[in-house]
Amino acid sequence: MKVLLTNDDGIHAEGIMTLADAVSQDECVELYIVAPDHERSATGHAITMHRPLRVEEVKFFHNTSMKGWSVNGTPSDCVKLAVEYLLPERPDLVISGINRGANLGTDVLYSGTVSAAIEGIIMGIPAMAVSLTEHKKPDFRFAANFMLRMLRVICEYNLPNDTLLNINVPGRKRSEIGGVSITKLGLRHYHNTFQKRVDPRGRSYYWLAGTLVDTSEEEDTDIAAIKRGCISVTPIQFDLTNYQLLEMLEKIKWEI
Repeated sequence: MKVLLTNDDGIHAEGIMTLADAVSQDECVELYIVAPDHERSATGHAITMHRPLRVEEVKFFHNTSMKGWSVNGTPSDCVKLAVEYLLPERPDLVISGINRGANLGTDVLYSGTVSAAIEGIIMGIPAMAVSLTEHKKPDFRFAANFMLRMLRVICEYNLPNDTLLNINVPGRKRSEIGGVSITKLGLRHYHNTFQKRVDPRGRSYYWLAGTLVDTSEEEDTDIAAIKRGCISVTPIQFDLTNYQLLEMLEKIKWEI
C-alpha cells in the first residue's frame, strides 16, 4: 500500500514524524511524506495561485528509508502536488496528521489538517485526518500506534473514495481511554473571538483569540466522545448540499 503523509504543522513537526515512524513499521506500506515547510494551521482549504510553489527534498537521518519533500504552500497544495507530480505512483491512501490539538465539530472547516485529507478525497483517494486533543504537552505515540491499526482496518474494509475519516484521540494514557466512538460532527462556539490591541505607534490591531464556550452536546457527536475520553471517528464528505431543502426549493415559482 502506497501511503501519503501530510499535515499542517510542518514537515518536521513531532506529530507527523511519530506517525511516520509507526506507519513505516508495516512492511506492506510504501511511505511518502509531503508537507508544508513550516506551520500552516487554520489555513482551511486554501491553495496557492499567485506565487510559485517551491519544493525541497528532505532527508530523514533517523530513518533513511523515508522519502519526503517540503513545500512552501498549504496542506492542500502539498496533496495536489504530491499526487500530480512528486510521487512516482498515485497513493492508495492519504493520512493527514497527527495534528497538535483537536479538530472537532465545525472547526474542521478551518483546519488545514482536515482540508489536506479532503483534497485527497476530491482527487478520488481514500483519506484520514488524525488529531491529538492535547496541545500543551502532547505524547503522540499512542495515537500513532492507533493509526497503524487503522491502516489494517482500511485494508480489510474498503473506505469510499468520497469520504474521509476524521479521527480525534484524547490526550490521555491508553488505560484511561474509553474505547472508540463512531460520531457525527458537533458544534463549537467561541466567545470574544478578537482581542483589540494598540501598537507602539498608537494604531489599533486585532489578534484572533477567543475562549471556547462549553455547550451541551448530543451524545453521538465527536465533541461528546472526547469529553467521555473516547477516540472519535467521524466520516466526512465534501458534498455540502442540503438535500432536505432541494424539494422545497423546487416547488417555488422562481421569477427572472
